[in-house]
Amino acid sequence: MCPSRRPAKAGREEAGPPYEDPPTREVTPGGQRFTLKLASWNVDGLRAWVRKGGLQWVQEEAPDVLCLQETKCGGPAVPPEVRALPGLPHQFWASPEGRPGYSGVGLLARHEPLSVTYGIGEEEHDREGRVVTAEFPALYVVAAYVPNSGRGLVRLEYRRRWDAAFRSYLATLDARKPVALCGDLNVAHAEIDLRHPRPNRRSAGFTVEEREGFGILLESGFLDSFRHLYPDVPYAYTFWTYLGGARQRNVGWRLDYFVISRRLEAALCDSKIRSRVMGSDHCPITLYLAL
Repeated sequence: MCPSRRPAKAGREEAGPPYEDPPTREVTPGGQRFTLKLASWNVDGLRAWVRKGGLQWVQEEAPDVLCLQETKCGGPAVPPEVRALPGLPHQFWASPEGRPGYSGVGLLARHEPLSVTYGIGEEEHDREGRVVTAEFPALYVVAAYVPNSGRGLVRLEYRRRWDAAFRSYLATLDARKPVALCGDLNVAHAEIDLRHPRPNRRSAGFTVEEREGFGILLESGFLDSFRHLYPDVPYAYTFWTYLGGARQRNVGWRLDYFVISRRLEAALCDSKIRSRVMGSDHCPITLYLAL
């Protein structure tokens, strides 16, 4: 997202210690080795991300499914280097109607999905290219870029309508088979999820309304995979404004998530924040599941 939309997040706030990503847990507590690796990244412009070397990390990480947000380009404008990514031949792109350079998500897969849908089935919310859903034999993967409430919270009421509609959409999917939702969900759920909660209580992404909306989603049968595994780990952020040296000082927000159906808890191996990976104002995240 554009840093200018988050003026309260810039500045020379007190720095936080760097986040140290612990060793990857490749097996479940029950001893099952992971069989599915999902990765997600808000790239803050697909073409710029390619120039900054983002593809190299993707090839090193080798996910089975890659979800990208804020691509800022539609399918026809996807760079050929992305189209040619080895191991991810099945690619699906959503972009806003008549707004090039805004929003956009992509879902890239190693294996062809059973089906793919775009949006959440409500016209009010499906014009901005924010959701792609792929159905696989064992689960749905939902790639999402949730709307920002905007400078001065001008879109907060719209965001609340989006949250309610999106919860309903996810519940419908979850009634059929488990769901793995990933992407930039534009909310820091708890105070531990941003460096400076107090001055940001009426900033987009940390309002009571947005946090409560996310809490309702979790209460309806979903898990925040990272906090489920690491409930008390501080300084674990996925977004840093470009202003004020925020990333170097780890003055950040955790806005990017893997949210999974609660019945996938036994299949959860690990949920990773790759905070050292550069290429955007967000870092990538990775999920390991044993299905």
